[in-house]
Amino acid sequence: MDLRIFTEPQQGATYDTLLTVAKATEDLGFDAFFRSDHYLKMGSVDGLPGPTDAWITLAGLARETKRIRLGTLMTAATFRLPSVLAIQVAQVDQMSGGRVELGLGAGWFEEEHTAYGIPFPKEKFGRLEEQLEIVTGLWATEVGKSFEFHGKYYDLTDSPALPKPAQRKVPVLIGGHGATRTPRLAARYADEFNMPFSSVEDSERQFGRVRAAAEEAGRGADDLVYSNALVVCVGKDDQEVARRAAAIGREVDELKANGLAGSPAEVVDKIGRYAEIGSRRFYLQMLDLSDLEHLELISAQVQSQLS
Repeated sequence: MDLRIFTEPQQGATYDTLLTVAKATEDLGFDAFFRSDHYLKMGSVDGLPGPTDAWITLAGLARETKRIRLGTLMTAATFRLPSVLAIQVAQVDQMSGGRVELGLGAGWFEEEHTAYGIPFPKEKFGRLEEQLEIVTGLWATEVGKSFEFHGKYYDLTDSPALPKPAQRKVPVLIGGHGATRTPRLAARYADEFNMPFSSVEDSERQFGRVRAAAEEAGRGADDLVYSNALVVCVGKDDQEVARRAAAIGREVDELKANGLAGSPAEVVDKIGRYAEIGSRRFYLQMLDLSDLEHLELISAQVQSQLS
């Protein structure tokens, strides 16, 4: 069972803060450090000092960590041209010695596009599908050969398809709640399917759809890793849980219903319920990045039981 730390820097975080959390992630034995890819805060937080770019952040962390995997949940296809994204991810993978994973989604937060002058197209899913074909196609093209793509949204002619990642294949993550197109896309391109902020029941239904789509596409249903992203709020006693919930502006009962919250034993039990329906990896959404004792507790009393 992999436990990965997942951060939301658009809510307010400097690179130095992210570096501190990433190093703690590595030192405490977690599998990976992931971050969101957003340029605008959400909710009532001030978001200061302002957004940090996901792939610039990961490039820095690639040089300052040694073991943990690094990636995004999810990079928005609206933010970057697919060929530019392929170059960026390949370079960061080289910088990390082959530890990068790419989560790629269609993009959904219209306000951040408006705020920073980024086009927000009506047809996003078709663009995402073409992006996935281009990014993976560029990486898969043999050195010395060229790559071409002529689609509805993107057109590449005689691309040298360079640089290449350090890994033979960068893992690609696809996620979401869509009942038809999302499972089909995951079956074609994904190494991992992620269900964000969903119940055991909803996750089981969606995992089933992805498994069926994978088999229809000629893959084994277990060729993909199935994972969940959930907010985490753990305390050694009720008072500590309440304090951590208050620090992120949430209610304990709501967190227990919708996330991984409570005592270490409660969290281990809930993870077990997700594991029963096939989830093998958890992205623990850490919303208070100053609380490194929270990470230490999860490592000592949750992760230790799962390993």
